[in-house]
Amino acid sequence: MMEDTSAAIHPDKADHQMIQEVWSSFGQLQNWKEQDGVYLCQGQMAGAALVFLSEAEFRFKVFGTDGIDLSTTIAVLPQERKIVPSIEENEQELVFRTELITVTLDKQTFALIVEDQEGHEIARQATVSWTPRGAVNAQFSMPEDSHFYGLGEKSSFLDKRGERYTMWNTDVYAPHMPEIEALYESIPLLIHMHSHSSYGVFLDNPGRSDFDMRSYGVSYTIGCTTGAYDIYFIHGPEIKDVVSRYTALTGRIALPPKWALGYHQSRYSYMDQKEVMELAYSFRDKNIPCDVIYLDIHYMDEYRVFTFDKIRFPDPQGMIAKLKEMGIRIIPIVDPGVKQDPKYPIYREGVQEDHFCRRLEGDIYFGSVWPGISAFPDFTDTKTAQWWGDHHAFYTSLGIDGIWNDMNEPAVFNELKTMDPDVMHRNDGNPVTHEEVHNLYGMLMSKATYEGMKQHMDGRRPFVLTRAGYSGIQRYAAIWTGDNRSFWEHMAMAMPMILNMGLSGLPFAGPDIGGFAHHASGQLLVRWTQMGVFFPYCRNHSSIGTVRQEPWSFGEQLEGIIREYISLRYRWMPHLYNLFYESSQTGMPILRPVLLEYPRDPKVTNLCDQFLVGPDVMVAPVYRPDTDYRTVYLPEGTWYDYWTGAKQAGGQTVLAHAPLEVMPIYVRGGAIVAEGELRQHAADDRVDDVVHFHIYGAQATDSFHAEYTLYEDDGETFAHENGHYSRLHVEARGSDGALTLSLRYLEDGYRVKRQHVCFTLRQPEFMPSAIDQLQQIALDEWIAGQTGWSVEDSSGNILIRIADRQLEELTLRV
Repeated sequence: MMEDTSAAIHPDKADHQMIQEVWSSFGQLQNWKEQDGVYLCQGQMAGAALVFLSEAEFRFKVFGTDGIDLSTTIAVLPQERKIVPSIEENEQELVFRTELITVTLDKQTFALIVEDQEGHEIARQATVSWTPRGAVNAQFSMPEDSHFYGLGEKSSFLDKRGERYTMWNTDVYAPHMPEIEALYESIPLLIHMHSHSSYGVFLDNPGRSDFDMRSYGVSYTIGCTTGAYDIYFIHGPEIKDVVSRYTALTGRIALPPKWALGYHQSRYSYMDQKEVMELAYSFRDKNIPCDVIYLDIHYMDEYRVFTFDKIRFPDPQGMIAKLKEMGIRIIPIVDPGVKQDPKYPIYREGVQEDHFCRRLEGDIYFGSVWPGISAFPDFTDTKTAQWWGDHHAFYTSLGIDGIWNDMNEPAVFNELKTMDPDVMHRNDGNPVTHEEVHNLYGMLMSKATYEGMKQHMDGRRPFVLTRAGYSGIQRYAAIWTGDNRSFWEHMAMAMPMILNMGLSGLPFAGPDIGGFAHHASGQLLVRWTQMGVFFPYCRNHSSIGTVRQEPWSFGEQLEGIIREYISLRYRWMPHLYNLFYESSQTGMPILRPVLLEYPRDPKVTNLCDQFLVGPDVMVAPVYRPDTDYRTVYLPEGTWYDYWTGAKQAGGQTVLAHAPLEVMPIYVRGGAIVAEGELRQHAADDRVDDVVHFHIYGAQATDSFHAEYTLYEDDGETFAHENGHYSRLHVEARGSDGALTLSLRYLEDGYRVKRQHVCFTLRQPEFMPSAIDQLQQIALDEWIAGQTGWSVEDSSGNILIRIADRQLEELTLRV
């Protein structure tokens, strides 16, 4: 057929040697200049701009003959200040110095060397090279003692040395395995720790990029196939410093509504209104706390977003109102694909008002997803983002306070699994191809969703959950790790995945408890729930056609264990909310690798089958079937078994007894943990608002000092941004054979109306007679009418109840 045409001599059919692609580099430095705080360094082939953002951070962006563009993606917050370094120049080098780092640019090769104040080499970017087609590759030094963290949602272990990953948001339903290089989220932040220091490299490029710590023995590489090579170097020297500075650059979480910290229940799908109500009644009848039920795609009218199926859900507003009376909220799924249907108002508006992605030639791009042939909003355009956000009034008018964004990589049912790379985005008048901004699509959708919900919720905080995102997504949404499976291996893999997401600025994250696909067993669901109730985001979710995995699905015995651990999350709600507040202020993750708190301990560089909740609570899940014991590594210090109070010396591995009803938990001596009363949902006002400050290992010696500040606000509105919050400071200090306990408000713009607070001295280092003495003191002061406090002995602990009226400024000497 085609053999009789010119196609017969197509060059690809010729027997010729492939031409090897040529890589270019800067060449020698020709000149440099300072311009408004930007240092422009021009080489023979291209140039680079250096901008010092702080004493520990600088930006390095390559530019070609077309000039320099210092715009950023939406991931980077506006930077209000630049640092002016001191500059020295000699024949070989151009040297920039700040108070914390020295950056040396080699004039011959454009190599960058970063050193700390003591002259230790922190990092070396040896080469940057590129092809005529625009691919860029940079090579960095990798010492023998290198360890790598971050990179967001990636599989395998905590330490990423020896791995290679791609940043390209991808819908992956096939089993998630350690070898998968790309999943739903792309966070191009690599944290490199070695003997001298820790630093981060953030590549602000939302196209395809690669981080390779595998292929070269003494170096690692960062590359991108399109777009700018635009990196931010972030010096530590500790990993905590890197995380704090990175989140200051890309943003920190906004405080979520307190109900979003509760237990969430989901399935693909709860098919109708009757099933949803029966589910809610089961939670309440069985006294299993729950705050949220999800609606997957079957709630919609033939998968059309912003609709309810009138047969399956005849009265969604009435259903939602009834559920709210029970303390349960509904979160519906919203995908980006808009069904091609001229009778469907959302599609018709999108076409008539030009809100959908198009080809360069003007045709709307169509792809197949759940509704069938669908168009996709162009969220890079502000007008379209506002249009999409405004339509969420459909949900808020029904009483809905949260939205679940799925399929927003964007996923398309084709060979590429996404939009064609040549689809165009308007980008507010600066058109770009989808290939260049693919990883931004999910983040921009969630941003539009969050802002639209906020606009229509009368001052209440919205909650958005997303599957896809890019750096900065933490400002708008929580993240779950997508379509995992009911495998023990996936339970184990969730720990390092969430830990690295926390180090990557994504503190509000979690996997589907029990696993989404395949069939959970009762034992797996128990163990996964035990682990999951300590994850920042806590949702049980399972797929259509799989064994049901609601908490009561495997009989009363296992239901009882699951109830106890979900209840434990609710008792720990004051402490968890406190950690969310800390994360909103400092960027610190809620779930932490042991490495973050003990960076000098060589045994924890790849420890990822146990984790810290905040700085002081060690959680060691059991992630293998039929296992009654597991080893737990306890770092330096003294640790107390949460369940038994048994004291353990740190710096060793212990064998913890963990029958099915027990997940090992240890608390560091000298820590204070705030707990509350058990509630059936976060806003359950049927329970007294009592806070229990548990002080671990209290001593009456000078060596003991513990403090804790409890943050509280209304948990629902943005009033805290105007000072309507409180911070109650608790301190315990040992001296002269006595223990002094004190409480005082640091800020009191929001005062909880509680009857009393409690000090619980967990396994204190006191003689038993101390309790008798305290009880007599309490009795004498009650008689004298001076205070309102009492003392009790409870299983070796000392419990002190203090009337709320004493909280202005109170000091007790034990």
